[in-house]
Amino acid sequence: MRLRNFWSEARAAVPALPEQIPEAWAFGATPNHANELLTLVLEGTKTATASALWDMEAESEPVPEVGEFSVILDGHGEPRAVIITTAVEIVPFAEVSAEHAHAEGEGDRTLRSWRETHERFWRRYSQSPRGFAFDMPVVCERFRVVFPSPVTDRSGQSASTESTASSEG
Repeated sequence: MRLRNFWSEARAAVPALPEQIPEAWAFGATPNHANELLTLVLEGTKTATASALWDMEAESEPVPEVGEFSVILDGHGEPRAVIITTAVEIVPFAEVSAEHAHAEGEGDRTLRSWRETHERFWRRYSQSPRGFAFDMPVVCERFRVVFPSPVTDRSGQSASTESTASSEG
């Protein structure tokens, strides 16, 4: 019901959105990580994400397509934003670009940091029996926010995106 209400609100604000509710999902593997990454999305810092193609195949998930909408959930499963995929490229892990790493908005935004973080993530959370490999295919997705809901601060109170960005550094 919350997802349906959120989608109605999003469509009222952005009439070009389709009637059918798109797939809803959260970034990361834990509720805290989902919230951290969602904050980066709502602040405009995170405009890209990466997925292991092997994991997507193991979970029978389709590769995202340009023009596809998604509802992004917070760590509690609440719908918080609508994004549209603007670019998709599949490259080996070792060939992910510094530009893509920067667009993911995490850590110090360097390729070195991205590789360390993502290798650790996929070694720990991979859904594929193949696990992690330096030549594994990575789905590099770029997106933009089409509809954000209000950012909430750590106490759960609604706050503007600007005040959340300045209070979190």
